[in-house]
Amino acid sequence: MANFSDRFATRVQMVLGICLMIAVVLNFANVVARYVFNTALFGIEEVQVYLIVAVAFLGTPVVMFRKEHLRMDALSYRFPLPVRRGLTRLELLTIVALCGFTAYQSYLYTGQMLSLDRKSDLMEIPMWVPHGAVALGLTVTALIALRRLFKPVELGPGAEPAGDAQQAQGGTHRATAEERA
Repeated sequence: MANFSDRFATRVQMVLGICLMIAVVLNFANVVARYVFNTALFGIEEVQVYLIVAVAFLGTPVVMFRKEHLRMDALSYRFPLPVRRGLTRLELLTIVALCGFTAYQSYLYTGQMLSLDRKSDLMEIPMWVPHGAVALGLTVTALIALRRLFKPVELGPGAEPAGDAQQAQGGTHRATAEERA
């Protein structure tokens, strides 16, 4: 299962990378149109914003799955192991609660946009699409955290107190497929 999940996360990451590149190309095209041809490409900013929202919210579960999210652990890794495990559980519980609540609200709003058939002003993009991306990303992030909440807490490499070679070198750790499962 971990291999399938890892391959799926990689594919999602690739699609989101393409979305980001499209946003950059659209931005460049708009700059050229404005400053070279003295014209505006209407709606380009709208598409860019929705692409960036999708990249941010659909990319969050990938980062969470790979355990590559930013953590403020400059002091916590010095605590005894039981305290660190407790802090990790609290972190996961907070992620589940906040992402779960926000996802629920987002799904409600997405449903409203769908029922009203609301479209964006310039490009007439159905507004349930970007709002649905937010809801989906938050839901998957909450589910990943929920799954980890019910597994034994593994602090992984770099979790040893100061003096650990990796921490001393200031290195980061990329979680393996086994650690992500």
